[in-house]
Amino acid sequence: MKYLFLPLLPLLFTNHLLGEESIDPERVANTIILNELGVKNLRLETIETEESTFNKTVFAIGRVKDIPGRGYVISSRIPGRAVKVHVRIGDLVKKGETLVEVESRQPGNPPPIIKLQALRDGIVTNANVIEGMPVSPDDALLTISDRSFMWVTAEIPEQRASGIKQGTAAEISFPALGSQPIKATLLRFGVEADATAGSIHGIFELENSSRRLSPGMRAELDIIVSSREDVMSVPEEAVQGDPSSRVVYVKDFELENAFVKAPVVLGDSSAGWVEVIEGLFPGDEVVTRGSYALSFVGSGNGVSLKDALDAAHGHEHNEDGSEITSTQKQSKAGDNTDDHSFQKGKSSKWLTYYCIFITIAFFITIQKLWNNRRKEEQAHA
Repeated sequence: MKYLFLPLLPLLFTNHLLGEESIDPERVANTIILNELGVKNLRLETIETEESTFNKTVFAIGRVKDIPGRGYVISSRIPGRAVKVHVRIGDLVKKGETLVEVESRQPGNPPPIIKLQALRDGIVTNANVIEGMPVSPDDALLTISDRSFMWVTAEIPEQRASGIKQGTAAEISFPALGSQPIKATLLRFGVEADATAGSIHGIFELENSSRRLSPGMRAELDIIVSSREDVMSVPEEAVQGDPSSRVVYVKDFELENAFVKAPVVLGDSSAGWVEVIEGLFPGDEVVTRGSYALSFVGSGNGVSLKDALDAAHGHEHNEDGSEITSTQKQSKAGDNTDDHSFQKGKSSKWLTYYCIFITIAFFITIQKLWNNRRKEEQAHA
């Protein structure tokens, strides 16, 4: 029985002589290889995939507003004339700071001066006083608003509001600021719905110590209605293909400037991200920006799979990406005639016949050895 493995040796020898297995044809068909100029022209960007929290959200548009009751008016208790005005619209003021000086109409030499001071910290949002102007107790000289906190009033579609409750979290972006989203929670709903727009008002309160938020500023809200952990997701711009056959482009782990078209199965989408159920693994580098343009890049980009593998491995490959065997190298070196293809085919056929003959001879030899051993055992018996 120990000799039974011997017939397998010629078959292994044949495989070695005829060359290594070629690269997966599916990988060849789905690989797009660019040169450095092509990558720059397409302005490709990638992200590394990972499992993270996936939020299901409701999108809403909102506006920044002053919080009612967080402002006050500066006026004079006595009639007189404004002799000095120390602030103007947009100035930040501190509690106790002198804002306006009013000269009293009461007789005196000089007439008494009344200093009007800030009641709390804030910003001057309206000014109706200039130096030399007569004033009376009925005049609202300055309006001061405390904008350390602001409201964002969101227009939430009525049909999407059922899962939103007080305390619901949201990520709020401001196009005018272009910064990272700010997290906030729903403070309360407005007292009245908008019948024309078919929406209800959701009020969110935000800290505004930097004073960058101003009334009327547009806000874009992703209101989080549910969350799931350990979900693989990619930006929606990374997904290409028709609805029945979605794909993404993954940076090849081995070849430089190469991208593999990977079929994916998608799940929920929300806030510009889409869940990937099948087709990706953590650590894959997925093309985001430029993926749409990459889907139109054909094979005529000047770089073949063979050239890319030659550069990556430092030695030559066949056109299908497989390794060149020693026999192929010798055959290629002696290829100076037009019948090279014929000779190569003839050589391969001869090797096949030879290995078949050797295999049959091995079987006959083993059979003879086995018969002789049985005869010897019977003779001794």
